[in-house]
Amino acid sequence: MAAAHRMYARALFEAAGEQGRVEEVQQALDDVVSSIAEVPELQGVLENPQIDPQAKRAVLAELLAEGDELVRNFLLLVAEKGRAAQLGEIQAEFDAMVAREQGRLKVELTTAYELSDDEANAIVGKIEAASGRTVEATRSVDPELVGGIVLQAGSLRVDSSVRGRLARLQRTLTKGA
Repeated sequence: MAAAHRMYARALFEAAGEQGRVEEVQQALDDVVSSIAEVPELQGVLENPQIDPQAKRAVLAELLAEGDELVRNFLLLVAEKGRAAQLGEIQAEFDAMVAREQGRLKVELTTAYELSDDEANAIVGKIEAASGRTVEATRSVDPELVGGIVLQAGSLRVDSSVRGRLARLQRTLTKGA
């Protein structure tokens, strides 16, 4: 399944790139997907596997009649192929492709306590220096980490929290017993 949403996102990304409209298409796709998320009934229809893909296509065709032509045609194809429930994943993958092309890296920093702006900026600076990309960081707090930090960038997860270290130590000790 994961490969399918990447394939669809890549196709849209390449088509938008050929037209020189990557950012416009990204915005239009983001708008559509967030609009769908705001209407639970619509989201339910698109995610219901018992509803015929052609019916989903017809619903989207009516809703997107005035929308961006490339995005509309893409979404109609996705619905027709029975992938309407994966619109969120497709959008996330498309956004990741745009970020990679623009040299941006989205990361989530989770710490045991609230970081000051200076502390967060220092961490972000180190990530930028190591990756050679501009970092867009979101921050969250999880007191259960006890201390340290968990860094999530796409599928890469680096856990240098006290909780993570204790869990690794426990696994090591139980394997040796």
